[in-house]
Amino acid sequence: MSGMHFRKVCVAILLAISTGQGSASATESYDPWPGLVQDIFDNKPISDGSAVIALEMPARAEDAAIVPVTLRIKPASDPAHRVVAITLVIDQNPAPMAAKFTLGPDANVSEIATRVRVNSYTDVHAVAETSDGKLHMVKTYVKASGGCSAPAAKNAEEAKGRLGQIRYRQFTKTEDGATGIRDAQVMIGHPNNSGLQMDQLTHLYVPAFYVDRLQLWQDNSPVLSMEGGISISEDPNIRFTYTSNGATTFRVEAKDTDGHVFKKEWKVDGTAM
Repeated sequence: MSGMHFRKVCVAILLAISTGQGSASATESYDPWPGLVQDIFDNKPISDGSAVIALEMPARAEDAAIVPVTLRIKPASDPAHRVVAITLVIDQNPAPMAAKFTLGPDANVSEIATRVRVNSYTDVHAVAETSDGKLHMVKTYVKASGGCSAPAAKNAEEAKGRLGQIRYRQFTKTEDGATGIRDAQVMIGHPNNSGLQMDQLTHLYVPAFYVDRLQLWQDNSPVLSMEGGISISEDPNIRFTYTSNGATTFRVEAKDTDGHVFKKEWKVDGTAM
């Protein structure tokens, strides 16, 4: 977030407090999106993306700390202009850019699902970049609050014991499997502390500590990578749909903000299933 954009947010909140509206009303009335377009996308033109991508989230979250989000990539009318990256922006979160997903050139990723923290009532934008360099945007509105400051679900010792544990599941997407389309899931044990949570014993803020990089390969061919921020929920969970290239191994590598690197590899069925 640029200094100018941060100052605008602060001014909006202070004005609301001085008029008795409260900070919640301030964040709802102030639209940060124009500033985010400048900060995140360098003010590049962004067109309507309803023909390119779909964004699914609950209108009202049951738990603001684990809000499900699904990104669906629609078939391209021109195969030469495929989606190469998707940026997920939660406008009113303290760090709005939740994640950037980069798609493997030959993986044909068509769906990505994960869980995020939502700190207040907010627009959520998904911006798809196509191979011709153009940006396409869709958005939805989510009612939730307190997700970024919600206490961790697991205590510190339990979280420490799970740190870096990676699990992988693979499913057949189609009934006959002839197309090689597969549905898979990667789960990483990690507290993903946002830096806004308070230790219930010391009443001190727990330092930010989260997975900021995730990469997936089938054999040596990239499937998907993610640059993550504090908005990704505890124990990051990514489910995705891709096309198998006949690989016999699937690899995952994750890195967190403390420099830990977690790696794991599995043998997979190399047939078309």
